[in-house]
Amino acid sequence: MRFFVTGASGWIGSALVPDLTEAGHQVVGLARSDTSAAALTAAGAEVVRGTVDDLAVLRDAAAASDGVIHLAFKHDLAFSGGFQEAAEADRRAVDAFGDALAGTGRPFVLASGLLGVAPGRLATERDRPALHGSHFAIRQTTAEAALALAERGVRSSVVRLSPTCHGEGDNGFVAGLVAVARAKGVSGHPGDGTTRWPAVHRLDAARLFRLAAEKAPAGSVLHGSAEEGVALRDIAEVIGRHLEVPVTSVAPEAAAEHFGWLSGPLGFDTVASNALTRELLGWEPVQPGLLADLDKGHYFHGPAATG
Repeated sequence: MRFFVTGASGWIGSALVPDLTEAGHQVVGLARSDTSAAALTAAGAEVVRGTVDDLAVLRDAAAASDGVIHLAFKHDLAFSGGFQEAAEADRRAVDAFGDALAGTGRPFVLASGLLGVAPGRLATERDRPALHGSHFAIRQTTAEAALALAERGVRSSVVRLSPTCHGEGDNGFVAGLVAVARAKGVSGHPGDGTTRWPAVHRLDAARLFRLAAEKAPAGSVLHGSAEEGVALRDIAEVIGRHLEVPVTSVAPEAAAEHFGWLSGPLGFDTVASNALTRELLGWEPVQPGLLADLDKGHYFHGPAATG
């Protein structure tokens, strides 16, 4: 099959492209820069130049493909205070893909998130979060719009990703916690540290996206959570040990000052099952868990560790 992939040179996309090609698929990747285009070419993918704002480009590339995997999101804008704007751009892109794929029966796979799906209890793929008033609400609305494409003849599915999609080269939440600990001289966790995050290795996540594109039934919700929940205190303890700094509790009222932009995500206690995803697709995560990956040391050396 010929898949159009947005975010193809990104954190998960750069693992997904070789996974797809090794499985015998052709990949066309969206590239917004010369660097991204070169990386995709080197990985054996065709290149379409543009951004998620170029809706005509997205529609044309989708129409010329056998399916679409949409990983791109304006994380740089979202993390600098423009989450609403980034989420609105994502919704426009999903609508454009829906128009291009309607009535074809072709797959459309959307990357979404697990944070806040079912606070304080085990979330399953059957849960539909009520996030009214949260800045995560618009992304959930976009996910629901993607699932509704099943009614328009699209084999749509949504992969809810763990907030910690870890691995060597990660510049996400865990790398952010390492950078904060390095800067503050302490490895902090909010409150008593029992807040949990699900976790998945990027290579396992990439394989899940391929399986979803290949065979997920229309309207499927899938969980990219190899581990149901890892306590933030346990993460802080591994970081503290490697950086040789004290591990400390950070009071809720001091979280925003201490953790900066991370304080919002750190406030969501989320645990998530992957049982239905495994049963549906035969997905079996095989990569190291988050704490074992942290203990390998790559988060504390190299560019991603300089924060």
